[in-house]
Formats: sequence, C-alpha cells, structure tokens
Amino acid sequence: MIVLGWREWLGLPDLGIARLRAKVDTGARSSALHVDAQWRFIEGGAPWVGFRLTPRRAADSACEALAPIRDEREVADSGGHRSLRVFIRTRLWLAGMEREIEINLVDRGAMRYPMLLGRTAMDGMFTVDPSTSFRHARPPRHRAEATEVSLHTPDQRVRLAAAAPATEVQPGTRAA
Repeated sequence: MIVLGWREWLGLPDLGIARLRAKVDTGARSSALHVDAQWRFIEGGAPWVGFRLTPRRAADSACEALAPIRDEREVADSGGHRSLRVFIRTRLWLAGMEREIEINLVDRGAMRYPMLLGRTAMDGMFTVDPSTSFRHARPPRHRAEATEVSLHTPDQRVRLAAAAPATEVQPGTRAA
C-alpha cells in the first residue's frame, strides 16, 4: 500500500487537469470535484454532463469537459446536508500510480481544496498518514495535453475544451 498524506497533488488527465491539490479524506466515502457550472444533455441516447471549472482566477483559463453520467446519488456533506449529485468516472494520477475512480461534481468554491479524495478512490491501493502532507511529487504538467482521451471503452469518450491544455487548479479559486 502506498502511504498518502492528508493532502496531496493529483492529476485528472481525462478532464485536462494536469495538477490539482486535493484533501485526502478517509471520512468521505466518495470523491468530489469542484465545478463552477454543470449542464446535462443527451448524446447517443445516453445522459451526459458538461461542466466548467476555473483552475485559476483568470477566466481565460477555464476548462470545460463532457462525460457520460455514471450515476446520480444523494450525498451528505460534512454538515449533514444532503444533495443529489452527478457522478462520473475518470482516471486519477496519484503517487506515480494510475487508476479509474468515480467522482461527483459539486460547487466546492467555499472549500480550501477543489478536490476531495474519498476512501473508495483509495481502496486497496492507498493508506493515509494524517500527520504528513504532500508526500508525493506533483504530476507533470505535460500529461494532460490530449484533447480527446478514451474512457472505459472505445464508444465512450470524454471530450474537453481547455484554453490552457495543461491546467493547474489552486485552492480557493472560483469563476468571477
């Protein structure tokens, strides 16, 4: 098992995010990604979601991505408030490892970290030492430069349109 600190750098290459600071939270079952906006549509008879996240304060670095909706479930936040959230699947790069994970999309603009990495994403591969943070190097910027990446099967694709091909998401930033 790979040991993580309570916060780590990770990448979500299918979404065009080369680097992202995340809070590692064993108390959270699911992982959550901050999005500024999201919209639903049907493609090929299946439900999809489009979403936008702004990695830096500058609006010209906003990233938009599209993905098939994997599921919709109620999720309780840390205050016990429940909301219906869209879940997608995407690749995670963390600590030199790559795996597919499920994440939900939510406005985390008021939170310090734009990504919360929950225990289902860590299951069987990672453990956490809460006395440490940033135990692993940042993922390289160049890994998220593809404009279309295969997701799961050849007929399901994630498409992204990003002003900056390799973006780095900083905590506490949101669209103006």
